[in-house]
Amino acid sequence: MHSIVSLVARILLSAIFVTAGVNKISGYEGTQAYMESHGLPGGLLPLVIALEVIGGLAVLLGVLSRWAGLALAAFCIASAFIFHFNFADQAQATNFMKNICMAGGFLLLFANGSGRYALRPD
Repeated sequence: MHSIVSLVARILLSAIFVTAGVNKISGYEGTQAYMESHGLPGGLLPLVIALEVIGGLAVLLGVLSRWAGLALAAFCIASAFIFHFNFADQAQATNFMKNICMAGGFLLLFANGSGRYALRPD
């Protein structure tokens, strides 16, 4: 079961990032403005898109998934503190915890590897 569960976990962990990265391309200006409203340079958006799409696909396919998982864990923690640190807003508090939980999943991936069903098992 470990191999099957690892595959399902990688699919579930990657889905939000591949989708979000692609959506940021189609909503580029809005996403850039949102980043800037939180004090980040909009010029970082291409790096964010690349991390989400390439990192998400790496996790999904099981290619350098440990390192992609570590990078995405750091991204989740950073985005939780930058974009969702307003605990007075229940939605933001929920999104903060969602990001922290996803970081935990990615840290498990980093610690345990992609499993048997991967293009490059580690």
